[in-house]
Amino acid sequence: MADRVRARIRVSGLVQGVWFRQSTADEARRLGLAGLVRNLADGSVEAVAEGDRPRVEELVRWCHRGPPAARVERVDVEWEAAGGDLGPFRVQR
Repeated sequence: MADRVRARIRVSGLVQGVWFRQSTADEARRLGLAGLVRNLADGSVEAVAEGDRPRVEELVRWCHRGPPAARVERVDVEWEAAGGDLGPFRVQR
């Protein structure tokens, strides 16, 4: 069985107002991940995703591209221990 991990992903660039949160949630659900995605006041987007390491890593790779209208300039990832407390992946408004 793969290791369960949690990643805190911060994406900067043109990532608000371009369906980044919803697209991230759709991708995370497709991958079977738990977590959330939200806009931050500085214009970036933060996602917290938990699941099997290969699937979380796949979401991190996806965040480097994002949806078609996004222009990703930077992706920062902090790896954390899985907590099992996130629930189904959701967009936090």
